[in-house]
Parts: sequence; structure tokens; C-alpha cells
Amino acid sequence: MFDYLYEWIQNIAFYLVLVTAVLHAVPNKAYKKYVRFFTGLVLILMIITPVLRLFGTEAEVMDLYEYIDEMKAVQMETEKEDIGVEEIQIEW
Repeated sequence: MFDYLYEWIQNIAFYLVLVTAVLHAVPNKAYKKYVRFFTGLVLILMIITPVLRLFGTEAEVMDLYEYIDEMKAVQMETEKEDIGVEEIQIEW
């Protein structure tokens, strides 16, 4: 139990050091807000992961993410097919 907690804290500490280095390497201040937003989302996921494991909902969240990914792919494919149909109709 304590090994897992130690590893979790160690991962968060390493991530924060890495984020700090990336923020100092970003050349433009306009990009910093986007980098902070993205890294903040990743940090939230890193912090929530043990809680999700505790309740056993980690697999459900991953399944939901995969389902959303599949739906986006289907939607993109449908949009591509619709565009192809419109192009064919314009040519006639």
C-alpha cells in the first residue's frame, strides 16, 4: 500500500518538474496558457487515478473514453462520406 502511495507521489513530483521545465522552454507567453491548461488536465487525471482505482471505476472511465473515441471516428467517416456524395452530385 505504501509502495503504491510512494510511487504515486513520486510520479506527480516528476511530472511537476517536467511541466516546470516545459513552461520555461516555451518561447511565447501566448502558448503558456495552453500548456498550463493541458498539463493541468493531465495533473487532475494523475491525482484522480488512485481514487478511481479505489472505487473500481477506472476501467469504466477507460471504456467510456474508448467509446467516445470510436463515436468520433464513425462521425468523421460519415462526414467524409457525406462530402463525397455532395461532390459527386455537384459534378453531375
